[in-house]
Amino acid sequence: MGKILIVYASRSNETKGIAELIAEGVRLSGHEAFIKRVDLIKTEEDLKGYDAYAFGSPTYHTEMINSMKQLLFIAERAELEGKPGGSFGAYGWSGEAAPRIFDTMTHIYKMQMVSGPLMLKASWVEGGIDAAMGYGKNIASLI
Repeated sequence: MGKILIVYASRSNETKGIAELIAEGVRLSGHEAFIKRVDLIKTEEDLKGYDAYAFGSPTYHTEMINSMKQLLFIAERAELEGKPGGSFGAYGWSGEAAPRIFDTMTHIYKMQMVSGPLMLKASWVEGGIDAAMGYGKNIASLI
């Protein structure tokens, strides 16, 4: 059984809701999911010991939340190369956060990523529940 860490930043708890649904998909795949708010990750040691990772942030004024940017700097020192991963986020208009996180995980950390970032207006809109749970299953399948 693999251990998957899901770290999220959220302004209105929508990205948190997506994280919880991703975790449910992970659990349905027979793996353990650990959800943490981004402010609980202080050092690269807090990221060690997991088999896969999902990082998520909403897009706010075309950017990810600053606490997620800080996490990405911390994660750069966490030796994530080759680990499975994915990125996700809620957005209202533009949705840049999830793809930027995905690109960082792919090109800087050199992780084994799922097919693309998960971008949802809301977890409960337009099939969002199934999409988020499916995304968790996709990450789990890489372990």
